[in-house]
Order: sequence, then structure tokens, then C-alpha cells
Amino acid sequence: MATVELRFSASPEHVRTARLVAAAVARRAGVDESVLDELRLAVGEACSRAVGLHALHGLTSPVRVALTEGEKSFSIEVGDDAPSVVPTPRDQTAAEAAEDTDELGLAVISGLVDDVEVISDTHGGKIRMSWPTATAVIP
Repeated sequence: MATVELRFSASPEHVRTARLVAAAVARRAGVDESVLDELRLAVGEACSRAVGLHALHGLTSPVRVALTEGEKSFSIEVGDDAPSVVPTPRDQTAAEAAEDTDELGLAVISGLVDDVEVISDTHGGKIRMSWPTATAVIP
């Protein structure tokens, strides 16, 4: 099981790099070409969400991305250090703040990825996504 780890400062301009690296590693791992666009979009959404949460909470720690090639699947885990409680900006209700930082991005990711898991607690969050590789579909 090979893993590529990427850490980047929580800045929007680094999201594109994370998307490009994820697509290149996924291609090498054997993920079907037909899903690479969806994979790129899902990684972009997950990384953008993490960057937004870091900005919202004033965190300076890096966003973490782990790209893991398994026997039959390729998985990506995007991690952040933002606590699960969303602070409320003065001009928004708590529900609006949570929706802006969380719900829309998660809805997009869920629409793009069949196998997705979202984990969050007071220490941070992770979005785990996985796709089958070519070896998984060969009988």
C-alpha cells in the first residue's frame, strides 16, 4: 500500500496543486480515466472546505492530504484542524455559518463520490473518499 502525503498552508491558491497531484497519483494507481474529473472536483471541494474552516477558525496549521493506493481501491483523505463547532460571524446566524462552510461542499462531494466518509470532532475533521482501481474491476 503506497501513500503520498501532501501538506499545504491553508491558502486557496494551493488547492489547485492538491487537485493536480491527486489526479496524477490516481491515474498512476489505476483509477479509471472516466472518473478523474469527478475525483479532481471532489478533492478541490474537500481542500477548499478545509482551507475555509482554517480561515474561519484563524488556524495556521497546514491542510493534510493523504493519497493511498490499495490493492483494489484508491483513497484520499483530506484533514483539517478545525473543531466541529462553527463560530458565528456577526452578520450570520449559526445555521448560515455552518451551511456556508460545511453543507454545500459536503453535498457536492457526496454527489461526486460514491464512497465518502466525513469525520469531525473538537480536534479537527477528515473527509475520506475512495474509488475502485482497474485491478478491482478485472475478474
